[in-house]
Amino acid sequence: MTDRLFALERYDEVPGTEPATLPALAGARLVAAVHLPADQVVLALVEGRDERTVEAAATAAGWRVDRLHPATWISERGNR
Repeated sequence: MTDRLFALERYDEVPGTEPATLPALAGARLVAAVHLPADQVVLALVEGRDERTVEAAATAAGWRVDRLHPATWISERGNR
């Protein structure tokens, strides 16, 4: 089965601090991540087999998962 895309949200615990980079994930692949300091949230796009795999990989890497949802691309990264 082809890996699916998921949107992972992690809310900052301490406002004004930069989040740590998501380390390499076993069983999932980090595609991109952005920090939205005004909203105190990190949004990460992660590819993996299913939600359970992505959540387990992120948790094992030390990332708290506040929300995790299936996602779909609406535009390709190279088209700007």
